[in-house]
Amino acid sequence: MPSSQRRDPHRLLPVDPSTRAIAADLYARVAAAPIISPHGHVPPSLLLDDQPFANPADLFITNDHYVTRLLHAAGVDLAELGADADPREAWRLLARHWHLFAGTASGYWIDEALGTVLGIDPPLTMHTYDEIASRLTEPGFRPRALFDRFGIEFLATTDDPLDDLAVHAQLQSAGLRVAPTFRPDRYVDPDNAGFADAVARLGQMTFAGYLAALEARREHFIRHGAVSADHGVVEPYTVDLDPADAERLFQLVLVGGGTVEERRTFRGHMLLQLARMSVDDGLVMTIHAGVLRNHSTPTFDRFGPDTGHDLPVPTSFVHGLRPLLERFGLERDLHIVLFTVDETAYSREIAPMASFYPSLYIGAPWWFLDAPDAMARVRSAVTETAGFYRSSGFIDDTRAFLSIPARHDTARRADAGYLARLVREGRVDLSAAERIIDDLVGDIPRAVFKL
Repeated sequence: MPSSQRRDPHRLLPVDPSTRAIAADLYARVAAAPIISPHGHVPPSLLLDDQPFANPADLFITNDHYVTRLLHAAGVDLAELGADADPREAWRLLARHWHLFAGTASGYWIDEALGTVLGIDPPLTMHTYDEIASRLTEPGFRPRALFDRFGIEFLATTDDPLDDLAVHAQLQSAGLRVAPTFRPDRYVDPDNAGFADAVARLGQMTFAGYLAALEARREHFIRHGAVSADHGVVEPYTVDLDPADAERLFQLVLVGGGTVEERRTFRGHMLLQLARMSVDDGLVMTIHAGVLRNHSTPTFDRFGPDTGHDLPVPTSFVHGLRPLLERFGLERDLHIVLFTVDETAYSREIAPMASFYPSLYIGAPWWFLDAPDAMARVRSAVTETAGFYRSSGFIDDTRAFLSIPARHDTARRADAGYLARLVREGRVDLSAAERIIDDLVGDIPRAVFKL
């Protein structure tokens, strides 16, 4: 396999030589450890079909809204970057604007993928396109070969509740530990486009039947290896309703009715009901909160969702999750992992909650916080309250397949640097730091996600 020779082996580690030496030793312990990826968006068909990647633009630009959003901010029309665009012209636009990515997480990940996966030295230019295209013709750069090379021990995808999961069954028969994740958002949020049609596909028109249908689909996922259910919500808000009120609201929102507050109440009750289902069937519950989707209506109308205009909003977990936690928070077999892009919520709410409730875990920095400096800030913000062992381990949450090892490597370097500082400050001894760095990439995510 080709390998770039110009990557600094101590990149992202502390500058102070003594601290850097400790961090380098800690990082070396886990640099080649297997990757556990319990939440992501890689399509399982990518691995089943095992076809060569189409072209460099499809691999690095078209499906990566971290990249397209910053190009759009610089005045590039998204139509010039999409699936119907000429891939060489899309790459030319990226190369022309590559200086805009200096210091960004997405720029770092692309450099990592070029250097450590493809063996191509920076800077990114038009010539880089041809170098990548040549690599992609080699058998060693097909998806399954890279899956093995990356050392992926476990990979979770994100799947529609009514997916038959036949692709997953075939992958598992082939020996790949790739699991589906139950993602019911469009079936439980009356503000989602197509909510009524989605519910109709479940085949039930009473609230009790609707819940039973969701439970049956969860069981289908469990039979196909699922370990978690994922919930993307704007606000982590829960409500505990009696059955009669729940039935009335269900019938109201099913026909497009209800006030803004009534629809919010229905969403809140469903988040509580989904937690109840996790108590019953054991699926880990991940809650990704605090992103307002499709902020730009003209962009949504023209290009659809997931095109770079989802934006962070403040979150409040303490009040919003209290009804759920009053019912289920002390259930020791319930695992709920909380993610947000509201950085202040980690120290203000998530860490204190996870340091009391046995059911709650601190999710890794996610989305806009999935970057070296933000990782360090979040780790510092939560550790003094909740320690390391109330966290989830790293979650890469990516569609960009080649960025998976880059993102996990970034997290490992960030944690090695943080632990090295604690060792130098006399707050943690070296043997404890060694155990912690090992557990952060192994035993912790295995335990939280019940692997």
